[in-house]
Amino acid sequence: MQWLDLSLAAPAENVACDEALLDLCEGGAAHEILRFWESTAHFVVPGYGNKVQSEVNVEACQRDGVPILRRCTGGGAVLQGPGCLNYALALRIADRPELENITSANCHIMQRNCAAISKLLGERCDVEGYTDLALKGRKFSGNSQRRKRTHLLFHGTVLLNFDLTLIDRYLRLPSRQPEYRKSRSHTDFLRNIGAPATELKCALAEEWKVAKKSFKLPDEPLRTLIRSRYARDEWNLKF
Repeated sequence: MQWLDLSLAAPAENVACDEALLDLCEGGAAHEILRFWESTAHFVVPGYGNKVQSEVNVEACQRDGVPILRRCTGGGAVLQGPGCLNYALALRIADRPELENITSANCHIMQRNCAAISKLLGERCDVEGYTDLALKGRKFSGNSQRRKRTHLLFHGTVLLNFDLTLIDRYLRLPSRQPEYRKSRSHTDFLRNIGAPATELKCALAEEWKVAKKSFKLPDEPLRTLIRSRYARDEWNLKF
């Protein structure tokens, strides 16, 4: 597995990059990749099937100049910005029997990430819902996947030192909620874990046995995805 620690300048570039990595692995340009990134700007990322008006406070985003960029994976809407570390795993399905279907892949990857973060924090975190990680009942990580023929993309967020008050400003209460949420507001439901980003990266890289051989991202696949999807309202606001 190759290592890519790459935070790009524009929100659209960061969102498109994860899908580009999946496409590159699927096309044979790489075997498996673990990427990390963090945005210096705030922007909202709805899941692939989200109805934007139901999940996002579009008026507040427009008023404050906060972009809305739909991702290629499922799950709920998230707010990106400083203090939120993102990771993306592009994994070869045939090499790992646990990845043969959506449910088993969710379980396998979440348990491994949970174990790595619990070890780092020195206290147990839990897998909640389907793809959440939580400490003492409060969520700090949301995750989702997309599958192709040979590879899958599994990516997620980890709240380290994020301004949680902004989430209630830009996101509505999700239309679908796990039972453990109990209709709590974003501020009451979410929490930061306060771990240094460098230590979290090392913990996940160790868990996934990443040989820190950097992957160089070709520019054209990324630009093609931005032009065809992430720069277009037809994609970002399609529902």
